[in-house]
Amino acid sequence: MQMRQLGNTGLSIAPLVLGGNVFGWTLDEKGSFDVLDAFVAHGFNAIDTADSYSTWVSGNSGGESETIIGKWLKARPDARNKVVIFTKVGSDMGKPGRKGL
Repeated sequence: MQMRQLGNTGLSIAPLVLGGNVFGWTLDEKGSFDVLDAFVAHGFNAIDTADSYSTWVSGNSGGESETIIGKWLKARPDARNKVVIFTKVGSDMGKPGRKGL
């Protein structure tokens, strides 16, 4: 697979990025792990997430996607050197005091 260089960072990513907004929302932890495993097994390495993903779901407070990705990395220590993770901050989390850095 042809990788794409990210500027002068020394990082290269595959041309497809996996969006993690379903992790902890429409996809449970096991399903999320299965998707992440398959994604990496097929040579992809870029994962997008954000603390604001799934805040709109009753019972979720934000960060569910990031938490699942962190648990996946902990369960698969060799995966950390294979993936590039993109996250965002500063989104409106829907609660006072939760926006910004």
